[in-house]
Amino acid sequence: METMTYRTLAVAVSLTLLSTAALAETVKIAFIDPLSGPFAPVGQNQLKSFQLIADMATKGKWAGENKIEVTGFDNKGSPQESLTQLKAVIDQGYRYITQGNGSGVGLALLDAVNKHNERNPGKEIVYLNYAAIDPDMTNSKCSFWHFRFDANSDMKMEALTSYMAPDKNIKSVYIIGQNYAFGQAVSRAAKEYLARKRPDIKIAGDDLHPIGQVKDFSPYIAKIKASGADSVITGNWGADLALLVRAAKDADLKANFYTYYGITTGVPTAMGAAGAERTKIIGNWMINNETFNGKEVVEAFKAKYNDDYYAAQTHVIITMLAQAIKASRTADPVKVAFALEGMKAQSLNGGVMMQKQDHQLQQPLYIGTWTKVNGKDVKYDQENTGYGWKMDKKIDAYVAGQPTSCQMKRPG
Repeated sequence: METMTYRTLAVAVSLTLLSTAALAETVKIAFIDPLSGPFAPVGQNQLKSFQLIADMATKGKWAGENKIEVTGFDNKGSPQESLTQLKAVIDQGYRYITQGNGSGVGLALLDAVNKHNERNPGKEIVYLNYAAIDPDMTNSKCSFWHFRFDANSDMKMEALTSYMAPDKNIKSVYIIGQNYAFGQAVSRAAKEYLARKRPDIKIAGDDLHPIGQVKDFSPYIAKIKASGADSVITGNWGADLALLVRAAKDADLKANFYTYYGITTGVPTAMGAAGAERTKIIGNWMINNETFNGKEVVEAFKAKYNDDYYAAQTHVIITMLAQAIKASRTADPVKVAFALEGMKAQSLNGGVMMQKQDHQLQQPLYIGTWTKVNGKDVKYDQENTGYGWKMDKKIDAYVAGQPTSCQMKRPG
């Protein structure tokens, strides 16, 4: 009788293990962003960032027995090429996509995902947006199938202008950005929020330039210099910011730069010592934070790729996706999307929450200044420059919070 009990137990355990193995899936995420062209260094960095965190998640069983894999698909920074790649990943069976470099691309993908899901019930795709931050994507164009894990440009501008407002040394601001949805949103918000908080500040100029096409920014810098502006606000990223900053350095422009993306690949090298104490950033995380939270990720990334980890959104996406898969006991995109709504999690920047109403992540934001490494509050540099981001202020999520016009339609 005792032998039978052990045998029965052994069979039951074996069946359970077989059942668990059968249920385990490889959850594949298609990364659709520039892997060639002027913005390739940023795209390559962020793809590797996703892959490192996905490996950590798989090894740490964040999603139980399920594995998470991220594969890159080069969209060359083009909305049209992105739609071609989207069709290819759908044909290959991907149910999750991620993208972040360019809201023009993001809006095209969002529309295509909505149409695909409407026409193909049972084969839905979920779009995990890590950095396309046009506010419309969680307002008038919000979608059940889209989740944004970065703060949108209005949220960042709300935080940035709240930080700038008490500084009486700021008297004249020049705005410059890339001429597409995001650059236009930054320009609009900068003027609107400064007028509300510091109506005495003069807007000395407001320029938009073609994205990824300007090789020499010296004419723009000459205009900024001639305007007498003491501060520059820019949403530029990647090569467009690196070249802008380099031209400012060459012209010995003394204005302070307030950036969204001073942290992106190539910009730290372009700034070097010339940008010290004059270049600031508004973002959702920086390694030289109050507790150096995330240093294990930064050190692992440096050891593996000899590069700097800075896209903390990659961490929160994999964390929350894994949590949602575990909670819903399936990788089915519809059930996972419902599980993501209202979800709370701990990420590199602290406690975050995916707002159910519009699928916009609510999270703390940071303002930092480009500063020489001192081994105390600036321990980690970027791009081996000997300079890194010093945390000036951590801003609670509610400060940057914005109303939403989202009227979301949910399946069923």
